[in-house]
Amino acid sequence: MENNPYLEVFIDESKEHLQACNDHLLKLEQNPEDLAIVNEIFRSAHTLKGMAATMGYQDLANLTHQMENVLDAIRNEKIKVDSDVLDVVFDSVDDLEAMVVDISEGGTGERNVERVVAKLYAIETGEPVADKADEKEEQPIHNKREALQIDEFTLTVLEQSAEQQLNNFEVVVTLREDCMLKAARVYMVFEVLEQLGEVVLSDPTVEQLENEEFDTSFTVLLVTKSDQQEVASKINKVSEIEDVSVNHFVVSAYTEPQEEAGQEPEPPSTFNKETETAVATKPKPKQEQQTTSEPKEQKQVGNKTIRINIDRLDVLMNLFEELVIDRGRLEQISNDLNHNELQETVERMSRISGDLQSIILNMRMVPIEQVFNRFPRMVRQLSRDLNKKIDLQIVGAETELDRTVIDEIGDPLVHLIRNALDHGIEGPEERLAKGKNEVGSLELKAYHSGNHVFIEISDDGGGIKREKVIEKAVQNGVVTEEQAANMNDKQVFELIMSSGFSTADKISDVSGRGVGLDVVKNTIESLGGNISIDSRVDEGSVFSIQLPLTLSIISVMLVEVQKEKYAVPLSSIIETAIVKKEDIMHAHNKKVIDFRGKVVPLVFLKDILEVPEALEEDEYYSLVMVRKGDKMAGLVVDSFIGQQEVVLKSLGDYLSGVFAISGATILGDGQVALILDSNALIK
Repeated sequence: MENNPYLEVFIDESKEHLQACNDHLLKLEQNPEDLAIVNEIFRSAHTLKGMAATMGYQDLANLTHQMENVLDAIRNEKIKVDSDVLDVVFDSVDDLEAMVVDISEGGTGERNVERVVAKLYAIETGEPVADKADEKEEQPIHNKREALQIDEFTLTVLEQSAEQQLNNFEVVVTLREDCMLKAARVYMVFEVLEQLGEVVLSDPTVEQLENEEFDTSFTVLLVTKSDQQEVASKINKVSEIEDVSVNHFVVSAYTEPQEEAGQEPEPPSTFNKETETAVATKPKPKQEQQTTSEPKEQKQVGNKTIRINIDRLDVLMNLFEELVIDRGRLEQISNDLNHNELQETVERMSRISGDLQSIILNMRMVPIEQVFNRFPRMVRQLSRDLNKKIDLQIVGAETELDRTVIDEIGDPLVHLIRNALDHGIEGPEERLAKGKNEVGSLELKAYHSGNHVFIEISDDGGGIKREKVIEKAVQNGVVTEEQAANMNDKQVFELIMSSGFSTADKISDVSGRGVGLDVVKNTIESLGGNISIDSRVDEGSVFSIQLPLTLSIISVMLVEVQKEKYAVPLSSIIETAIVKKEDIMHAHNKKVIDFRGKVVPLVFLKDILEVPEALEEDEYYSLVMVRKGDKMAGLVVDSFIGQQEVVLKSLGDYLSGVFAISGATILGDGQVALILDSNALIK
């Protein structure tokens, strides 16, 4: 039987069932007596077992069968649900997810699951559950050559890569002793490694790394085209790295792997699996989970729904972008010719193509639930590690975003949630001493507003102390004492997202907040969004992220600077204005205007963009008033052309660093207009 035509469906449906298992296990933890929840988990596991057996993935089917036995005993009230039982079932789901990810990457889905199977069998038979995870933890961390456990499959991969003239490196990374949020640094190291090549093994295991269950160093086996010096230098660019050792790994010199009980070999795909579900989430477009409706999973499998590969939607979107360009060209021609019948036809075509544009954009929209549904499990594990009690509330998971934005937003949210839990919400004793409920509240909220989506992460923790932020900012040279004295609270809070705060030397209410927040800010701004912070001491903090609905087709205001045309995104424009030259004032050697009682600086685009002068100046300035958070600026242009929808085209890698230019578009008359990045122009 040819399985390939069914493989993609198997992978998608397996991920749906595993996500359903995760979601219902979290509910079962809150309601251990509710057998209806157990039935839902059992149904998902049973379906997964049948699919795996049909596709010939026997290891997957066997583990699911063993998990199914435990669930069956629970629903028949032979076993009582407690935290130990749930931990083992959660571990089983983790292994199942690793197998499915391995299959999706072309692997066989094989995995050593003896340890978790033994635990499941012990639960089923009523024996005490032995956990040898701690034994592995006690191994000397610095003796990496002895600690590495490599299975035959991994050794085969290493042998083949050596035959293909690729380098096999054993990379030992040591973090600084005072490193905060070690898992975040580990994630950043792995992100660098994945750009260099393929990670085929990590030790300690990724589960231990993500839970920060290691001292200061870890080892990976890397297959890459790069040399030792390049690998070491790129890893050293990650902050808070103490030492990096890169050595050639010779397969022939390595002894056969030990077969001790409790030692679990790591297949090459393990880290990929963990990065999708744990501390350092890195979404991958082709492996994204399909959304699962929590109340009624049965409605997922309906005849009115089909699965479409995201690559096909990308091709469709690219073709439609070309159609938008031609539509603008036709509108221009019809206006120039002033032919009634041609104008009517073009207007009708514009309306139809507008409807088609809405449909295509909606096809690319997916619920943000695809990102949110990873966090309950992460919060559960992290709260236990930190000995904190956390009540996570998710609001607006059905809010939809463009797939390209969804794929990038996971990492920033992971950073923000981990910071809120680790450094925002206090421990139970401290909360009780402050007169608060010992259970901390963390809310993750998403909602639409205009052409934007807002995501808010709010907690009722200790908040951000203004004095500590200023003290740290001055100490790190981010601002001077004079500048800090003139800042409002919002501006002070935004300082924690500057790169100077990523090297905090001690844990406090503020110091940990900066770890990785500079990366968060850069990622969000690269998506055309922005992030703001509001906080009150002992009441909590709110991190608000504003994102565009889509990144490909945007509304702009076309303007002329001398004889060149530029586009300013409407999302950043407040209004347009025309002022007389005599109304211009000077402040701090800059030209400013009084705009509704606020002093706003002027930005002369012809000077910034070095546009050749071809027109004489008149007695008026045409201004486009733009905003970035609380800051404003007036862009001085020569004339306004009007509003238009344009296709955002990248300038490519060669021109990616051009100041104040975010892309380009082709106008209806065939001219190329550069799209301005107004955020870069506002200081």
